[in-house]
Amino acid sequence: MQDPATLSKPKLLELLEQQKVALAARDEQISARDEQISVQNREVARRDDMIGQLEAKIKQLEHDYLKLWQERFAAKSERYIEDPDQLRIDFGDTDQAADAAEGLAEAIEEADLIPAHQRRKPHKRRDESLPAHLPRKEIVIDAPDVDKQCDAHGEKKLLPEAMWDVVERLTYIPPQLWVEVRKYQKYACEGQPACGMATAERPTGIVEGDKYDASIAAEIITNKYAYHLPVYRQQDLFAGSGWTPSRSTMLNILTRCHFIVAPLLHYCKQVLQVDSHVACDDTGTTLLYPKSPPEFDLNDPKQKRIAEVFAEAKAANKPSINAKMWGYRGQTVKLNVFDFTVSRHRDGPELFFQDYTGTILGDCWHGFGAIAAASEGAIVRAACNSHARRKFEDATDYPDDRRKWLKWYQLLFDIETRGKVLSEEERRKLRQTEAKAIWDAMRKELDTVDDRTEQVVLPKSDLRKALNYLGNHWAELTRYLDDPRLPMDNNECEQLMKQVGLGRKNWLFAGSVAGGERIAGFLTLTSSAHRNDLDVRAYLNDILQRLLDGETDYEPMLPWNWAATHPQSIRQFRREERRERDVRKQTERAKRRARKRLLENHSKKS
Repeated sequence: MQDPATLSKPKLLELLEQQKVALAARDEQISARDEQISVQNREVARRDDMIGQLEAKIKQLEHDYLKLWQERFAAKSERYIEDPDQLRIDFGDTDQAADAAEGLAEAIEEADLIPAHQRRKPHKRRDESLPAHLPRKEIVIDAPDVDKQCDAHGEKKLLPEAMWDVVERLTYIPPQLWVEVRKYQKYACEGQPACGMATAERPTGIVEGDKYDASIAAEIITNKYAYHLPVYRQQDLFAGSGWTPSRSTMLNILTRCHFIVAPLLHYCKQVLQVDSHVACDDTGTTLLYPKSPPEFDLNDPKQKRIAEVFAEAKAANKPSINAKMWGYRGQTVKLNVFDFTVSRHRDGPELFFQDYTGTILGDCWHGFGAIAAASEGAIVRAACNSHARRKFEDATDYPDDRRKWLKWYQLLFDIETRGKVLSEEERRKLRQTEAKAIWDAMRKELDTVDDRTEQVVLPKSDLRKALNYLGNHWAELTRYLDDPRLPMDNNECEQLMKQVGLGRKNWLFAGSVAGGERIAGFLTLTSSAHRNDLDVRAYLNDILQRLLDGETDYEPMLPWNWAATHPQSIRQFRREERRERDVRKQTERAKRRARKRLLENHSKKS
């Protein structure tokens, strides 16, 4: 390159122009390279963002999979285990285990919890003798002739009967059927046909011709709705006794019986609506869409809703409808009333609680809120704390918070267990002194959780959903603190849905709206009888016969009143089992509280 000092002015201008072109070309190359780098950076950022989204999605799918797996295969117990290592086998070969064992031994010795050695009393064996009221058929079994002879002394002497071995063996004979032949005598004036004939009045029968006794109907109802046996299985049961009824015959008997017990069912509903506290829950039931829908009275709100659902199903060409079976459980009135609706629209509970005054206990379904709001203060809502607790059970993304909230709920349910054996006033004081303090701590945590700078609770996390659920329904969840008659949860009513679920696995579906209402009616009778520890078959047989005889006083037919006049039909073993279960639960929780206090005291001393 020439020295610029030796160049002329035109040459310098030409060189300058060449340098400008070269710089411009270089700038374009740099810009293109920068743009390429920017595109690459954006691509990398987009790829990193996509990888992050995919990783988050994989993590969420793994969480959902684990949740579904637990719901399907894991144990259904809601017992909370505070220490995740609690169920692991500890062989005591670590320094921590040795220190803990030594400290626990010292604490037990200081507390003087080990009494003086005493020989353990043998467990009293359960009385396994067969019931004394059952008839006995004695069979004398003789010894073989060869054993009656003695080689040294000749024929052996028969010992007195008091020295014989007596062995009782229970024997089963299938149910026996017999035909009751009724002959109605007739009287007439001899040679005077105009006077007519006199004969006894025929009783009202279940079906035309009075061919089937109330005991047959009670057997069919009990088998299907208490033991969950569909009619086609009952054919085999009856066939074993010599009678093979057709399915249509048994369904006809069920249809007629529902018509007979309808006034009693209506009366049970009225009695339940007097209770100050009623729990409610629902579950799904398949309703087949009819080939030819019936005519509906659109002035009736319930039939109007049925017409709307049927129209939607027809438009969508659906073969079936997801109907609902509602269960209403009285807290002080020992009745379980079921109701059938074609959807989870609030028309079912709305009609049931139309003139009700009191407290509704259930989940936080918006329909209950609308019903309470429309009552203008006559109805108060209370929510189920088991539902709220399950939200925290699912919040596995924040293990420390999950452990804290579940521990609080464990303490609350432990207080409720202690309060079950107390009077209403004592239970209210226990809740106000102990449970309210825990709820105050929960409220403080709930109000300050958004102020965190670490372990911030994300908006879409399961813990956030649990906290929102608790905060949105705080008043309903804590309402039980001031009302000693109100349970903390709705578990007992939810367990009624098991009766529907077991039946649903057997009879599968309701063939019509009338069939669904029939299921609800018979479940009301069998479930209420079972709740009062009655022999369901004996109860149904008696009330069916009394209704057929024209009795209209339904008060004596209520399960608890019927039990008072039929003590022989009370399942006493059910009451004993329930008492033993309550005592065992109280004892186990008392031991757990004692162990916890013992370890806490030892930790403070150390």
